[in-house]
This record gives sequence, structure tokens and C-alpha cells, in this order.
Amino acid sequence: MTDVALSGLAPERATRVRDLIADVPNFPSPGVLFKDITPLLADAEGLADVVEAFTRLALADGVDVVAGMEARGFLLGAPVAHALGLGFLPLRKAGKLPPPTHSVSYDLEYGSASIELRSGTLTPGARVLIIDDVLATGGTAAAAAELVEQCGGVVSGLAFLIELEALHGRDRLHGHNVDTLLRVDTPSGD
Repeated sequence: MTDVALSGLAPERATRVRDLIADVPNFPSPGVLFKDITPLLADAEGLADVVEAFTRLALADGVDVVAGMEARGFLLGAPVAHALGLGFLPLRKAGKLPPPTHSVSYDLEYGSASIELRSGTLTPGARVLIIDDVLATGGTAAAAAELVEQCGGVVSGLAFLIELEALHGRDRLHGHNVDTLLRVDTPSGD
């Protein structure tokens, strides 16, 4: 069951966006139902609807800059930043940005990872909207919020295309505004 929820997007448009997201069973491993946003990205109207919905959130929250988590958050966040006339901050996996960087490490079910932001790219006090495609367990999103705050930014909100409610990722983001377009009650990969 999928619930269409993002404020500012009419139900019929949100349903169309949902229908453009493909379910890929057993990817990247057996038993996982992967939510593939590639058909949505390839559809000009669907992509425009998502950008419009995220843009409305940013306007409501009073955002100064948009950040996206690697890699699909780049594909959604950069056009939102452009639509708002704002800058875009890529939050990258460790080792992908030239030094100096700020870094936050976080635990995964199979180990740990780090996310980085290039030093000097975030103005202290700037209000940041963090965007990504999927909210699963919330580990990466919580690390992204911590990284923005560590660099002196203020997290105005986190916005996701899809939330996998069964994984309770929202619980790890307490104290932050969290918005999602599609809420799915069964787990899948991100």
C-alpha cells in the first residue's frame, strides 16, 4: 500500500508520480523490493511535479540552500535549488571531495560509512533543505543533518521522494521537519 502525502502536490499528480516509480524485485539482493526512480527521472512532467512539490516545501520552510545526499539526492536536489534560484550542496561519500572536508560517520547494518561536505561551502547560519530519494532506516539522513549542523548550518527540513515506513527511519530524525511524497508500508532497498 502506498500513501501519497507531499503537501502542495494535487492527488492526481502525486498518483502519477507514484506510478512512474518501478518496483524491481530481488535487487540489489534476494528478498529486497527496490524502488527504481529512473522512469520518473526520464519523464519530464513527473520530474517537474516532484521538483515543484519539493520547491513548495522549501518556500514554506524558508530555505537558503539545498543539499542532496549521494547520489540520487543530487538528481532531485539540484533542480530544486535551480528552481529556487539557490545554491546546491552535494553531501558525498567519503573520499569523493577534495580536502578540506567535514565528515560524519554512521553505522550501517553491514559496517559503517561516512558522508562529507567540502569545507567553506556552507555559510554559517544558512537554512538547509536536505533532499534524497528514499528514507529507509534514517542512518544516512541523520548523518546528513548532523553534518550540516556541524558545519554551522540549520536544517530547515528533510524531504524524501519515498519513505519506507516499516523501517521507522523517521524516528531517527526527531527534532527535524520531515516530508515525503510517497509513504510505503513495506520495506525495500534504497
